[in-house]
Parts: sequence; C-alpha cells; structure tokens
Amino acid sequence: MYAASAYSAFTGLQWRRLREVGNEISTLKEQLKGPKAQVEATAEGSKPSAALVAQVKELETKIDALSATRKELAGGSFRETHYQVGSVVLGLGTAFAIEGPVNTFLRAQKLFPGPHLYAGAGVVVCWAMAASLVPLMTKGNDAARNSHIAFNVLALGLFTWQLPTGWEITQKVIQFTKFP
Repeated sequence: MYAASAYSAFTGLQWRRLREVGNEISTLKEQLKGPKAQVEATAEGSKPSAALVAQVKELETKIDALSATRKELAGGSFRETHYQVGSVVLGLGTAFAIEGPVNTFLRAQKLFPGPHLYAGAGVVVCWAMAASLVPLMTKGNDAARNSHIAFNVLALGLFTWQLPTGWEITQKVIQFTKFP
C-alpha cells in the first residue's frame, strides 16, 4: 500500500508538471510575439539588432525544449495512471484501515488506541478529503488542487510515520502467537 501511495504521488506530480509545462509554453509564446514582430518589421535590406535576434532565438529554444518535455510527459498517460492507482489506494487502504482494528478486536476482544490507530484513521480521512476535491479540480479550481496535494502529502507523511509502529505491532503479534 505504501509503495502504491508513493507511486500515486509520483504520477500526480508528473501530471501536474505536464499541465504546468503547457502554461509555461503559452507564456513564452506570448513573450515571443513582440520581439518576433519587431524582427519581421525590420526594413528590407537592414538587419535586426543582434540582441533582438538572440532574444527571439532564446525564446524559441526554450519553447522547443518545453514542447519536447511536454511530448515526453504526455506519452506517460500520468493522468489516467494517477486516477487508477489513487482509486486503488483509497479503496484498499480504507478496507485495510477497517480490517486492522476489526482483526485486533476479534483476536483480543478489545482495541488498543494509540498512535498507530490514530495515524491510520488520519490517513484515511486525508485520502477521503483529497478524493472529495477531484470534482472541483476537474473544473480547474487551483485551490482544490493545492488542497488535494496537501491532504495527500499529509497522508503520505502519516503513513510513513506509521510504518515503524506497524512493524512493532507485527513483532508483538508474532511474539505472542503460539505456533505448533
């Protein structure tokens, strides 16, 4: 689950980068219009200034590099992958977060509230909050995107923090379980 969460974060960041590259290209193309028009407006027989030509060339080079990056990122189908992996993490993660305490209760007839349990509940809440923002994100709401990222960063942080406590619990269960 942890690896799937980390992979979902990676694909989400790549999808965000793809969107940002498109915006950067648009901005550079707007910046290029003025200097390019000046170069084209230069009277026949005279040369445009070297600084102006260099500026046009530099902007075109940046646009070409970003276009290549965008093409490479677009081939990764990060949007679909992020959605699919995120959905699996949400579904299975929620199921495991419920199964763990139920298993503990069935074995011990009580729960052991503590940091591991609370962190797990926090992770599930963060996943649910992040998922609830998807409809707003599809409409272009940047605040929803930033909140989605923040909830998922918090969830991954809690999940990371939860790993050692989970390992300790596993060791205790193994130690007290009698195998024939």
